[in-house]
Amino acid sequence: MSNNRYFIPTNASVFLVYLEGVTSYTVTNKLAWKIPEERLGELVSAQEDLRAHIHLATSLPTSANIHQRQATQKNATRLLRAFINQFLRFPPITDTDLIAMGIPPRSTTRTTHFQVTENVAFNITLSAIRELRINFRIQDADHRAKPEGYDGAIIIWGVAETPPLNPEDLTHQIMASRTPFTLYFNEKERGKTVYVALAWQNNRGIRGTWSEYQTAIVP
Repeated sequence: MSNNRYFIPTNASVFLVYLEGVTSYTVTNKLAWKIPEERLGELVSAQEDLRAHIHLATSLPTSANIHQRQATQKNATRLLRAFINQFLRFPPITDTDLIAMGIPPRSTTRTTHFQVTENVAFNITLSAIRELRINFRIQDADHRAKPEGYDGAIIIWGVAETPPLNPEDLTHQIMASRTPFTLYFNEKERGKTVYVALAWQNNRGIRGTWSEYQTAIVP
């Protein structure tokens, strides 16, 4: 399988089998991998919707049913690609795990990035109700691109009444391969203070220094 963006099947039935394989494998490892329950549930829901629309378009192949199956597959593909890039492209997921799920493993291209020297600069802006947008870039850079050969920035965050003593005290972590990145909260967290920090991670899985904490009120 070629290590490029076109590894996800386009045939609806084949894609459904592929999606089921990724979700099943992820469900088995969700606690060890710290996969957010709501994001995994979103993917499973899209899978069930696609299964239903494939069945409907197969049993009653009208133009409307076929169009709905195509739209449902497009949405499921979008969700799956985002899920892979945000949760499955960095440790503790291994290349063995990726291959088992039919996802191309990380690049084995030789690189000199044994250390991460860049720092992350970021700000937090309002996105929508229960959503905050993290806009990040290389500190002192005049562009928003991530460092060459890097997976992206690790974002850690947690809702708390007092500043954390250590970054590891923040309870949530995710890899953001692109900026901006949106954090999602539940209704009970609205009006509370969230602490956020970021660090770059290269494609060897080496993490840089955590940024200073920034805070925001969950809208």
